[in-house]
Amino acid sequence: MSRPDLTGNLAATLDVVADAAGGLADDWWLIGSAAMALAGVSDLDPPDVDLLVSERDARRLIGVWGAEVAPPSSSDLFRSKIFAKAGVAPLPIEIMAGFEVRTGDGWRPVRPRTRLGIGGVFVPTTAEQVEICRLFGRPKDLARIEALEALAWR
Repeated sequence: MSRPDLTGNLAATLDVVADAAGGLADDWWLIGSAAMALAGVSDLDPPDVDLLVSERDARRLIGVWGAEVAPPSSSDLFRSKIFAKAGVAPLPIEIMAGFEVRTGDGWRPVRPRTRLGIGGVFVPTTAEQVEICRLFGRPKDLARIEALEALAWR
């Protein structure tokens, strides 16, 4: 599937991700607002690109990009076994491996089941992006559900 007509910082950052991700060993995805923009949600201006990868691919990208590894997060909602920020593109790229969200039943891994290729990068289907928004449950995530559900492709 071809990439929507994205311009500016997001398009340039996605090009950096696509170039580096060609050497990854395991499945990977963009999630969050960048994935939603790729799906066609037009009123978003992603502040960063969230890249969900395996632990070995996270280590590879950290080395390739010289990314800054963050100490374990104290967030009550999210945690990652590996979390790093790469400043190699116009937008920060957040590398997450072993990413989990806290639910009423404890910590739950976030690992999409679907994987759509769009212009050299991968995202979950819009239906699964809706599930992820519901799982995260933050006001900003819940507010994006209607826009995702209105999209023609799933």
